[in-house]
Order: sequence, then C-alpha cells, then structure tokens
Amino acid sequence: MTTTPLKLFNSLTRQLEEFQPVHPGEARVYSCGPTVYNYPHIGNMRAYVFADVLGRTLSFKGYKLTHVINITDVGHLTDDADAGEDKMEKMAAERAQSIWDIAKHYTEAYWADVKALNIRQPAKWTIATEYIPAMIDFAKSIADKHCYELDSGLYFDVSTVADYGRLARAVTEEGEGRIDEVDGKRNAADFAIWRKTPAGEKRQMEWDSPWGKGAPGWHLECSVMSGQVLGFPFDIHTGGIDHREIHHPNEIAQNQAFCCTNGLDQARNSGANIWMHNNFLIERSGKMSKSSGEFLRLQLLIDKGYHPLAYRMMCLQAHYRSELEFSWEGLQAALVRLKRMVMAYRKWADNLKEGRMTPGDCWERERVTNALVARFEAAISGDLNTADALTVLEETLALKGTAPECVATAAEHMDRVMGLNLGYLQRTELRLRPKAVTITEAEIEAVLTQRKEARAAKDFATSDRLRDELAAQGVEVMDGDPLGWDWKLGE
Repeated sequence: MTTTPLKLFNSLTRQLEEFQPVHPGEARVYSCGPTVYNYPHIGNMRAYVFADVLGRTLSFKGYKLTHVINITDVGHLTDDADAGEDKMEKMAAERAQSIWDIAKHYTEAYWADVKALNIRQPAKWTIATEYIPAMIDFAKSIADKHCYELDSGLYFDVSTVADYGRLARAVTEEGEGRIDEVDGKRNAADFAIWRKTPAGEKRQMEWDSPWGKGAPGWHLECSVMSGQVLGFPFDIHTGGIDHREIHHPNEIAQNQAFCCTNGLDQARNSGANIWMHNNFLIERSGKMSKSSGEFLRLQLLIDKGYHPLAYRMMCLQAHYRSELEFSWEGLQAALVRLKRMVMAYRKWADNLKEGRMTPGDCWERERVTNALVARFEAAISGDLNTADALTVLEETLALKGTAPECVATAAEHMDRVMGLNLGYLQRTELRLRPKAVTITEAEIEAVLTQRKEARAAKDFATSDRLRDELAAQGVEVMDGDPLGWDWKLGE
C-alpha cells in the first residue's frame, strides 16, 4: 500500500471522504454503462475515462479491484424520467432490425471505443437481459412493502423509504423536475420497476412476471446487477452527473428497500459507500445530442486524423467534476501535448536500450524521482486530480542529469494511472492524418528524404518546390517542430 490517503468526493454527502474499503484490501466498483441503442458520443465516453482513472488509481494504491460495468439492452426509456418508449425497441422499429442485432452492433461499437481509449477491461460486463430472473426475484421481494400495481406496471412508492432524493438534493435543487405524471401514481416521483406490455402490443423483448408480461425498468437493472456481482454495500458507484438527479436516487431507493436499511445519514444504506459523478462535456455547436441525428463520435475524431488517446489526454487535463468544453483547437493542443510526452519518454527509453545509462549516485536518483512520484500520488489521491498529476508526469520526463532507469521507471509508474500508453506509442502514430487523404506515408517520406537532401546541398529552390508539392496534397511540413522534422495532413 502507498501512504497518501485516497480522498474522493462523495456526491451523497457532498464532501471529500477518505476511502475506507468495505472489505479490507479490496475495492468494488460499479459503473453505469451504456444503453446500446446507438453509438456512444464522446461525452458518454468521458464517463468511462473517469471510471478507468478511478480503477487505475485504486490499483495503484494497492487494492484488489473488482470493477463492473453494465450493458443496458432493455428497459431504458426515451425519457430518463421514466416516460416514453423503450430506447431499444424504438431503434429496432426505426431500423426494421432485430433488437438483439441492434444490441450486438452497438455493444461492439462501444467496446471498440473502450479499447481505442485504452480503458481497461472491467472484471465483468453485466448484460441486463441476462439478469431478468434475478430482477423479477428482486421486485417480488420488495413489492409488498414498497410497491403498488397500476395498469401500466409495478411502481415503487418513494414515500416508503427514508430520505428519498437526498443524492439529487431534490428539494433544494429541483432534481425531480423532469418527472411526468402517470395516472394513478401516488407520488410524482414514483417510478416503474416493471412495465407491462400494453394490451394488443407485442415487444421484441418481454418476459412473464407476477405483474404480467413485460420488461424491467431501467433503475431496477442496476440495483440487481450491482448487488448480485458486488454485494451490498459495495464501495463506489459511478456515473455521469445526469444520473445523479433521477436514475441513481431511484437505484438507492430500491437498494434501501431490498436491504431493509434506514435513512441515508449512513452512506452504506444507499447500497454503496461512495457515489461519484463526472461532469458534462460541453460542445457549443450542439452536436452532443443524439437526437440531432449527427453527433460527435470517437470515430469522427479518428476519421479527422486524431489519435483517440488525444481525446483521453483532453479529458485528463480537466478535473472529472468540472465541465469540459470540447473544441477542435483544444483537441489539437491535447494531441501536441501527448506527442511531446511520447517523445520525451522515448528519449529516456532509448538511452536504456542503447546502454548510455549513467548509474550516478543512487541516493540522488531516488531523492529526485521519488519526490516526484510522491507529488504525483498526492495529486491523484486528492480526488483524482489528473490535471496536476499530468504536470508532475511532464516534470519527470523533463528531468536532466538523472539516470534513465529512474526516470523511465517513475514515468511508467505514473502512466499506469494516466493510461496514455507512453511506453508503446510511436510518434508517427500521432501524426494528424485525416481518413479522406489518399497520399501514403511512404510517398510522403520519400519526398521528405529528397527535400532533406536538397536542403543539405543548399538547393533551396528544390526544397521549396518539394514542400509546395506536398502542400498541394494536403501535407504540411513542420520544419520548425522543436522535436524534429514532422508533418501533418489537413482536410
């Protein structure tokens, strides 16, 4: 175990708290995953970069991590406030496809983004439709004391649990303002945990239950899957800040009912000791909404020539609880920063490989790099302050007169948390190369070789002509690049 206590912001208590695991030496984390009815946009993926950094930090601190992320393939309605059509059924109808095919396609697309962003695989992916019997059993166990039946389904009575809405601060922050009226509901905030298939209709996904044929509510899924795999109470529950207002308060209410716990003055009664939420990614053009039909996907960034880890860098540059504004200029700056770090790391690694390492004084080496590692740990232990942690990593890579093995080891140690793959990325992979450009890298390099020869011979007319030929094909030669000659491709 490392020494600096890990402090995390608990959305339930609205304060920083020292992490104290439920099970000594272990960390059990549940993250709300995607509803696989469409491609994730980059704002969605910020939540998983955040959860990945949390998991990496817990591993860095020496805990045995069990991280679970769910895949919602049924039950999530078009309005998060428990109204409208099922998102999966709606998309399947629009595409005239099997709902199972829709789920498979978009799950695989999400997993591809997870891999591209170097997000570690969780201990388990829980798929909602694989837990339907457990969901029915859960609902049956709480139905008598906490639920009532309407024509449309089985509803949870929020007045039967203490402190409903405390996570959202519903009274003072109007956290329940988006909930629509349903005929027969006892309280405006009551929510469906089982939805009956309307008479005369047939869903592609529906199951028999004591309340009729139908499907589970979105909120029920996460309570069941987190409890089944991690056990109540577990350590940390994560999600986007939008979940803090309705979805997570409803999860908590179900957990209280199932576990027969009391009020939320004790966080463990909510089902998790700590609830953590990342803030929104803001994009001023309005292309962060899937309802617009055109939205920012990670694949679009890749098609425009950006390495996906440039977006990870962009996320790390801001605190997870702060809003992050997306812009193409900001993404370019993050790419350049990543490139500089990769090149700085490569310099130290090459020194190791080529045997130019100077042993130096062992105490001095340890004093310098250990102090930086301690500063890095303090930053990341202070509620995952990745912005400060990145600065320390850069300072480490910029050291002079220090043994390469110490710098490389310290940087690798830090990058296990940052997840930027510094030891594996090549600078050439970070060139800006839009998909639409057809010139090959071999062709570019051949012209650049001729140009370097011309410049060495002081044949500047030929050098300028070759540069202009490349420019005509969208290649910008970066002669002034302080890291050495490079190029990038424009649109």
